[in-house]
Order: sequence, then C-alpha cells, then structure tokens
Amino acid sequence: QVQLVESGGGLVQAGESLRLSCAASGSIYRISVMGWYRQAPGKKRELVAAITRGGNTNYADAVQGRFTISSDNVKNTVYLQMNPLKPEDTAVYYCHVYHTTVWNIGSDFWGQGTQVTVSS
Repeated sequence: QVQLVESGGGLVQAGESLRLSCAASGSIYRISVMGWYRQAPGKKRELVAAITRGGNTNYADAVQGRFTISSDNVKNTVYLQMNPLKPEDTAVYYCHVYHTTVWNIGSDFWGQGTQVTVSS
C-alpha cells in the first residue's frame, strides 16, 4: 500500500500563489506517474497536471502557463506551484500516483484532498 499526504492548500486572493506538496510513503516499488486532480462543487474530478518518472509533463488547458508541476523521485514527492490563481481554481485538490509492484501490478492511489479557495 502507498499512502499520500498532501499539504499547502488554503485561502488566497486572486493573483496570489500557492504551492501544494504530496509525499508518498509505504511499500513503494516504482511510481511511474504523479499528478494533481481537482474537484469543484457540482463538477467532476479533472486532471490538473501530471508528471512522469522521466520528467514529461501534461497540463490541463485551464492551467497551462500558470501552474508548474515538479517532482523529486528520491523523496517520492510531487509539487504543484500555482501562480497566478484565479477564483475558478477554487476546488479540492487531490494528489494521485500510479504505482507498479515488483510483479508489475499497477494501482492508483489518491490523497485525502486539500482545499484551495481563491477569492476575487
């Protein structure tokens, strides 16, 4: 099992920045993808950004150019730098990892979520 602990959410004004962190721990063999999703009230959970173990990144159109995802493969930690934030970025942000065991069995793991609220 892999446990994910998120931090860094909060309440900010439009134009300000936040940095989210997510640290993975537990029985880790290989994490191939780490990323962030978000879910606003009444909406489906959506991908925000993802990064592969090799450093390839993917961003949602809505955050391209404003958010930056990075990771530390040694620490099994993923970060999301968000700047500048907009009111429409308000959501619960969830950390996600795709983990593969030594027997090549893949599984998705999710964090508990951290609230980001952007006031106008």
